[in-house]
Amino acid sequence: MNELETLTRGCAEIVTKKELKELLNRRERRAYIGYEPSGLAHLGFFLTAKKVKDLIAANFKVTVLLADWHAQINDKFGGDIEKIRVCGEYLKDVFYSMDAHPDFVYANDLVDDREYWATLIRGAKHTTLARIKRALTIMGRKSNEASIDYSKTIYPMMQVTDIFMLGVDLALAGMDQRRAHMLAREIAPSLGLKKPVAMHLPLIPSLEGAGRMEGIKMSKSKPQSAIFIHDSEESIKEKMKRAYCPVGILEENPVLAICKTIIFWSFDSMVIEREQRYGGDIEVKSYDELESLFAGREIHPLDLKNATAEYLGEILKPCREYFEKHNDNLRVVEKLVSEREGRVT
Repeated sequence: MNELETLTRGCAEIVTKKELKELLNRRERRAYIGYEPSGLAHLGFFLTAKKVKDLIAANFKVTVLLADWHAQINDKFGGDIEKIRVCGEYLKDVFYSMDAHPDFVYANDLVDDREYWATLIRGAKHTTLARIKRALTIMGRKSNEASIDYSKTIYPMMQVTDIFMLGVDLALAGMDQRRAHMLAREIAPSLGLKKPVAMHLPLIPSLEGAGRMEGIKMSKSKPQSAIFIHDSEESIKEKMKRAYCPVGILEENPVLAICKTIIFWSFDSMVIEREQRYGGDIEVKSYDELESLFAGREIHPLDLKNATAEYLGEILKPCREYFEKHNDNLRVVEKLVSEREGRVT
């Protein structure tokens, strides 16, 4: 697998692949991804962190923006900036648990620069309020929520300005952040700034299934909808048993999505244990083969869930072992999350 194939592996979209190929011919290249420090890291975070590792291996200088101001605007942890920053330190641990070592920058460090706000204003002159309101989905908001809290309309332009101030050549995120990246690409030429390549990863569906909760992606605010990277093997198995996975159904199936985005990224094949009357154990050598077998009802959902849990347990083992030794920040964030959700710690 060459460098371009490695970087595009697992991506839902590259805007544009031609620009990425040209970028790989340059000696110096910079990439970024931003995270709101707002809770525990689930498989969606794991997926983006794996791609960060790919970028670092391809000689990108990668910056992880710990978006504390953004999280405050988005009312995370009640807008308490100190709690948000504790969570930021925990997110650093998440990367270290995966043996990934990007540069970390808090948004607070960027906004101290007068040029940040000058760039934001210049960029805002080249878009419309309607366009900004459409981009509110990047923060898990609907456009009609803009009337509730004016600060939220600033958020999309802050994300665009982050990209410009960091001087990145490539912006990485899940597909839910696409509108911010497209806005940056639209505005950049008018400001005489470089247009970033946009690399988007698929969203992993909620374990509860589409239509059974608000939205379909895995959510850190709903523990039973998500598998966290430091979950115990027992917890992973229990969550997988309850996961939405109807017989033969491919659409919005979180178990299949995990196999596609996580397991077949880490393993070349997947062994699924079946009863002898169903043909015995089977080694599946590609995701396409798995999908075909499942659609044809040759693999039972429970067998698929059990196998998926086993492979996830192995993949996440380094993360669990790291947090067994470095759990100070994790424990604080777990307490904050429990308090936020009204659970007893």
